[in-house]
Amino acid sequence: MKIINRTNIGWLILIILTYVILEVLTFVGIIDPFYEITVVNIFINIILAVGLNLIVGFSGQLSLGHAGFMAIGAYATGILLSNIPSTGGFIISILMGMILAGLVALVVGIPTLRLKGDYFAIATLGASEIIRVAILNLPDLTNGAVGISGIPLIADWRFAYFAATLTILVVSNYIRSSPGRATISIREDEIAAESLSIQTTYYKNLAFLIGAVTAALAGSIHTSYFGVINPGQFTFNKSIDVLIIVVFGGIGSVTGSIVAAIALGIINVYLQQFGALRMIVYALVLILIMIFKPSGLMGNVEFSLSQLFKRPQDVPGSIENMEQEKGV
Repeated sequence: MKIINRTNIGWLILIILTYVILEVLTFVGIIDPFYEITVVNIFINIILAVGLNLIVGFSGQLSLGHAGFMAIGAYATGILLSNIPSTGGFIISILMGMILAGLVALVVGIPTLRLKGDYFAIATLGASEIIRVAILNLPDLTNGAVGISGIPLIADWRFAYFAATLTILVVSNYIRSSPGRATISIREDEIAAESLSIQTTYYKNLAFLIGAVTAALAGSIHTSYFGVINPGQFTFNKSIDVLIIVVFGGIGSVTGSIVAAIALGIINVYLQQFGALRMIVYALVLILIMIFKPSGLMGNVEFSLSQLFKRPQDVPGSIENMEQEKGV
C-alpha cells in the first residue's frame, strides 16, 4: 500500500487547511476567548465520541464508563502537572494517564467482555463509579471532593486540534485494518466470527482499550486547558453526554461523531441565552432528530476523499467505463 497517494495527500491538505482557517479566525478576532472555549470543548468531545464509537458502533459493545477513563487522564495530568509545571511534564502526564486508563480497561474488559448481553455495560458503569469514588476517598493524592485547582494552563486549541486529528486518524485506520474488519465482523455476528476462528474476546478488548486510551487523552487536555478538575465533572451524566453525541451522529460512523460534536457544540452556544430553558430546547432538538432521523445525522455513512479522487473510468457504470468494457 502506497503511503504517498492522492487520498493521503488530500487528507493532509484538508488537515492543514482547517488549521490555517482556525488560525486566521483567531488572528482576526472572530474566535475570541469565549468562542475558543467552545472550539476546545468541540475537539475534546470529538476525541471522546470517536473513541466511544469504536467501542459501541464498531465492536458492538455498550460502554457506560467513558467518564471514568476520562477522569483517569484528567487526574494524572492534574497531579503530575502540578508537580512538574512544564510542557515536558504535560507530555509525561498524558502518557501516564493513557497507560493507567489502558491498564484499567484491561482489568475491566478481560473478564467482562467474555459475557453476553448487557453485562459489559453494567461492568463499565460500575468501573466508572469505582474510579470516581476512589478519587473522592484519596484526599492526599486527589484532594477529594474539592478537586485540584491552579493547574498550569499548557494545552490550547491548537494542541486539542492536533490531538483530535490524531485520534480520528488512529481510529479510522484501525477500522480499515485487518483487526478493524475482524472487530466489525464481531459486531455483525459474533457466533459467525467465532466459527471463522476470529478471537472475539481479543478484538473486543483491543477496541475497548483504544477507546479508553483516547478518553484519557481527552481528560488530560481538559485538565490542562481549564486548570480546574473535581470528581463532579466525571459522573455518569458525562458518559451519557458522550453517548448522546455518538447516537446523534450515527452509531458506526466516525464522520457522524465529528459532525455531531460540532453541531451540538454550536447549538449549546446559541442556547445559552435561554438560561434554564436551554436543556429543554436541547432535549427537544435531540428528540426531533431521533424521530425524523433515527439512524443519526450520518447513519453509517463515512466521508471519503478517495471517492472524490476517483476518475470517471474508475466508477462502475460510468460512460467511459462502459465504453472500455465494450472495446469502444
